Parts: sequence; C-alpha cells; structure tokens
Amino acid sequence: MVSIAPAARRRAIATLALVGLVTLLALGSLGTGPVKLSPLTVLDALFGGGSDVQQIIVREIRLPRAILALAIGAILGLSGAALQGLLRNPLASPSLFGAPQSAAFGAVLMISLGWADVRSWALPVAGITMAFLSVFVLLGIAGRNAGLLLLILAGLAISSLAGAATALVMNLSPNPFAALEIAFWLLGSLEDRSFRHVTLALPFIVAGAIILMSQRSAFRALSLGEETAQSLGVNVSRLRLLVILGVALGVGGAVAVTGTIGFIGLIAPHLMRPIIGHDPARLLIPSALTGSALLLAADIAVRLIPSTTDIKVGVLTSIIGVPFFLYLIMRERRALGGGVA
Repeated sequence: MVSIAPAARRRAIATLALVGLVTLLALGSLGTGPVKLSPLTVLDALFGGGSDVQQIIVREIRLPRAILALAIGAILGLSGAALQGLLRNPLASPSLFGAPQSAAFGAVLMISLGWADVRSWALPVAGITMAFLSVFVLLGIAGRNAGLLLLILAGLAISSLAGAATALVMNLSPNPFAALEIAFWLLGSLEDRSFRHVTLALPFIVAGAIILMSQRSAFRALSLGEETAQSLGVNVSRLRLLVILGVALGVGGAVAVTGTIGFIGLIAPHLMRPIIGHDPARLLIPSALTGSALLLAADIAVRLIPSTTDIKVGVLTSIIGVPFFLYLIMRERRALGGGVA
C-alpha cells in the first residue's frame, strides 16, 4: 500500500496538470491570430464583454476552431491508447492502420460524386463507414496475435490503398477546382471552421469516446493475455468489435470536418506512459488530454509560423510524428534484438 499511494498521487497530479495545460492552450488558441487578444480580453469576450468585433472574433471565428482541436485531439489520443491496449502493441494508432486515410477516401468520394458538400451529414457517415472497414480488414488480415512487422505491413497496405483510391477519385473529378479544394482539405486543417462543423463532428466523436471508455476494465484484463481475459469474463471478440466501432465513429467524424491529421494517436499514449504507467485503463483519459494539448499547440503553432501561405496543421503533426515513429521502431528493434542490427 505504501508504494501504491505515491503512484496514485502522481497520476492525479499529472491528470490535473494536463487539464490546466489544455485550458491554457484553449485560451491561447482563442487569443492567437491576425488580431492578437490577451487572455483577459478573451475571457471578457467569451462572456459577452468587450467590443462587438472582439466578440465576433472570439465566439464566432476562433471558438469553433478551439472546440474542434480539443475534441479531435482527444479522440485521436484516446483511439491510439485504445488500439494499443487492444493489440498490446505500442505502435498501434489510427493513422498507422489506415483509419484516417480510409475515412478521408469515403468523404472525398461523397464530395466528388456530388452526393454531399463539406457541411453535409453524409460526410461523417461515409468517413465512419470506411474507417470501420479499414480497421476491421486490418484485424482480419493481421490476426489476433499479429506481431509488430505484420501489423505495420497490413496498415501500410490499407493506407496505400486508401490513398491511391483517393487520388483516383480526385483524378477523375470533372471539376479541377473541386479537386484542388479536396487536395487542400486532405492536408488536415482547422482553419475557417464554424459551429456547423462542430455540430457535424461532435456527436460522432462523443459516441466513439463513450464506447472506448466503457471498455476500460476489459483493456486491463486483456493486458494479462486473451486467455486470462476470457477467464475473467471478457468477451474478446465483442471487445474487438466495440473498439473498431468506437475508433471508426471518432476518427470518421473528425476526418469529415478537418481532413487527415496523423500521429496524434501514436504520440499521446507514449508521452503519458512513463508518468501514468502501462495500465491501459488508466492511460485512456491522460492520452485523450494529451491529444487535445498536442493538437491545440499545433494549431497555435501554424498561426505563429511566418509564412506567405497558411500551413496546414496536418502537415505539422506529420513532420513531428514521423521522426517520433522512427524512434519508436528503433527502440522496438533494440528491445527485440538486443541492440544487434
């Protein structure tokens, strides 16, 4: 009991610190832009004070963007932690398994065929369907006890296929301007998002998060092995299906309004694991908060980086995420091979 109390206190402090960090970054997001506003001005405008211009900037332009960054970062971090818990593999994440790319293909197909615009409910439905299929196919191809290499290869194949299908749809688009708009949208951005986009994505993100959080105890049992989990009453097949559904709902809803934003789901759990520990149940909420913090920080950064054109937040997260992913692969190789090349 003596050793448990400090660990529990450390986890509580880390979670509270993350809540504080996310709050500060949200305020920073509301104050950052061509018109810079102080935190006090932001708070004043949020609650009806300040000038009419300040209220419009904060409440109508920047608040939807901050809400989306917070919610989408959270579901990506939560999905990454859930997939890592399900597969018991530290390299599992939605972006590596083709879920965002497949969701983007579903959304792009709907736009290109003229069946939906960027504010239609058909967009997240198409994204969710394709994300669900991608993760389901991945688990079907790789199998229940897939190793690291097999998972990466299967995920790469699905991602490549989804990317090629998306490129084909754009190539066959009868309107070159629509193809260009889709290309920019695919880079991943929170720019020019409104409360319409919030209402479009948030129900699916919340539903996905609820499903994943409801399986916390099952993740803990699964960390002991599938046979042990089944002896403890966990239906592993049902758990796998629920995780696929939760990831598909959350990631599909997110991609439908922002395009592809990668690597948040991979990085967030790894940043928290040294502090929180390896218990997948306890890692879910801190990973979600870390995902929110990462995406809020990235969205603030793209507005602060001097550039003649707007840098897409998906580009920045990929630039940061790819070296991190390579580092994780090298670490796994050393762990498996004892450091021998």
